[in-house]
This record gives sequence, C-alpha cells and structure tokens, in this order.
Amino acid sequence: MARAFLIVMDSVGCGGAPDADTFFNGTTPDTGANTLGHIARECAAGRADEGREGPLRLPNLDALGLGAAIRLASGAPTPGLEATPRGIWGAATEISRGKDTPSGHWELAGVPVPWEWHYFPDTEPCFPPEIVEATCRFAGTEGILGNRHASGTQIIEELGAEHMRSGWPICYTSADSVYQIAAHEESFGLARLLDLCEKMAPILHGMKVGRVIARPFIGTPGQGFTRTANRHDYAIAPPAPTLCDVAHEARRRVHAIGKIGDIFSMRGIDDVVKGPDAELMQALIHLARTAEEGSLTFANFVEFDTKYGHRRDVAGYARALEWFDAAIPAIVEHLRAGDLILFTADHGNDPTWSGTDHTRERVPVVGCVIGAPGREIGLRGFVDVGASVAAHLGLPPLAKGESFL
Repeated sequence: MARAFLIVMDSVGCGGAPDADTFFNGTTPDTGANTLGHIARECAAGRADEGREGPLRLPNLDALGLGAAIRLASGAPTPGLEATPRGIWGAATEISRGKDTPSGHWELAGVPVPWEWHYFPDTEPCFPPEIVEATCRFAGTEGILGNRHASGTQIIEELGAEHMRSGWPICYTSADSVYQIAAHEESFGLARLLDLCEKMAPILHGMKVGRVIARPFIGTPGQGFTRTANRHDYAIAPPAPTLCDVAHEARRRVHAIGKIGDIFSMRGIDDVVKGPDAELMQALIHLARTAEEGSLTFANFVEFDTKYGHRRDVAGYARALEWFDAAIPAIVEHLRAGDLILFTADHGNDPTWSGTDHTRERVPVVGCVIGAPGREIGLRGFVDVGASVAAHLGLPPLAKGESFL
C-alpha cells in the first residue's frame, strides 16, 4: 500500500494571487509580491551573496517543476530555475480570507476557513481590557508588557530585562490573527507560560483569533535573549474533518513533523516531532525509511518564514532554500515504488516586500509518484492538494477538492 508525504515549505509562495490587491503590508497592497520569483531575481543580480553567491540553485525542486510552477503562477522570470520539469507540477490558489498559517494548512487539508479572522489593531495598546485582565488573572500578575504589534525577536530584546524584573508576561501580536505571549523559561517558568496560554486560548478562540502562541526564551540582559524550540501554538480546531481526520478514521497512521500538530489541534494525528528545521529534516528522512504502508506524513518547515521572510532577509531565505533542496535526495532515496511526495506552501512572505507581514500569493505544488511519469497539473485550488493525497491513499473523498493524480 502506497504512502504519502505532504511537505509544506512555510511561506514559500510563487506570486500571482488574483486577490493580492485586497491584502496589505501596512498601506501597501500585496499586488506583485512573489517570494520565490523575487529571491531568484535578487540572487541572479548578485544582491543576495551573503553566505552564498550567484543564481538561486535548487536543482532538485527545479527538476520536479519549481521554476515552471513559478512562471505558471505569476509569469515572472525564474533565472537559475529553468529545468524541464520531470515531476508533477503546478500552482495552487487559496480562497480563505487570510494569509496565515492555519488558513493555508487547513485549506491544503481540504477545509477552507468559513469565517473572517479577528485581528488586533495596530495601536498601542492594541488588546481590549478584558483580554489584559484575563491574562493578568491567569498569570497572577498586576499587568502585562508589550500590548502592541511587534517582532517577536525585537520585543524580547526590548522588554526581556523588564520582564525578568517585574515578572509580567510580554504580550504582542502581528498582522496575523494571533495573541503571542513571551516569557523567560527560567524566571517565569515554561510550565507556567504554557498553562497561561492554554487558559487564554478558549477566550481568544471565541473571538475568532486563530492562535495563542507561547514564545519561551532564555538569556540575560547582559548576554541578550534567544527564543527556544519550546514554542507551542494553541490553534482553533478546524471546523470540519480534514485530511488528517479522514486518514485517522481509516486507521492510517498520521505522522506530524514541525508545528502540524499545533495547527490541527492534534486532531487526527498519531505522533509529532518538533524542533529546529535541521532536526525536522532528519525526522523526515527517518520516516521516509520507516513509515508504515498506507501512512500519511505531514511536515512543516517553518524557518523560511520565521527567520528570513518576516525579517526581509533575502540572502538568508536563499540559503535556507538551497539547504532544503540539497536534502531532498536523502529523502527520495528511501521512498518506495508508488509513494507520493508533494512539496507546497501555505502562503507567501516575500523578503523583498515592504513591511514584515506575510504576502498573499499562489503557492507551488511540485512532487512525484515514485516510478510514475510526471505531468503538468495547471492552476489548482489549495483543496485539490488534500483531495489528491486522499485519493492516492485510497481514502474516502474529502468534502472539497478534486484530485489531480
């Protein structure tokens, strides 16, 4: 029985979203944003030579059809990504009214978001008094720090020392539908932070805020502060059965890598591996070798987004893409005849764009069935990705989407 590996390269969009003009970074619409296309452009122009040099080199993804997918999605040139595709290749368009992690992943798994997310205003303070009061009550503090839109790394540098002195949690948000709480793992306590976020989650979910995120960090005022890998997302549960639920109901093993467990509230998931992307890659290679017949492995590699996209670091993003591409042969060598592997994304985060937010884009869909010929699948919907995985595994059809296999 064949297996399936669905791998989300977080934020690796390819431009061309038809509704990009209705999404913004500050006052700038996302019209024309193109994460992969613009990284390829900057690399080819020699403007991304920090820690690497020359055109963007992704020979394995490009052989599957990545360059062709970018050109199909957006019409953008793809210097360095011009291979003749040998895999299954195309691009997908999202319909959910969000450019965030849950919206993208749920829709890839067959469930578009049926509501409008709640976003906090870009003001200071930005949280309503009842949210502040509940946070203080559950944390046992007299106040909170932050209470504004902020970069997670910057706000802990700015407020980490005051947090350690006062014991007050650092609460902040972004252009996403999210409530983030940062706290020192030792002085505040990791268990205490997770308990606080777990208690806040139902309140925020009731407002249709997509996620409450625990953001633990370590360090000292003198040496600086560093976020740890113990992040935990408390996400709203999907409103309908997803690909994971359908697979689990059919008694198939569902292995999650990265933050997939958090995104789907552990529904329909058997086990999770979390950690930095380098460790997640080793977990994916291990599952390519050992995962059971008929199983689904669903992975998210987040550092493209968190380390490079939001920070508008083109060279860093290019380095991460090239590292990821170089690891693909180690995955594929363990796949078996008939296995499906698909690489896609959940939204864009163009590091050449204004602001620091995600960008509304189509996403590439490239991969192969081991031992079978590749082909162009054209422009599809996000939901068609989940429908195709379900069809490949012989699962009951999902509520939405059509298989391209």
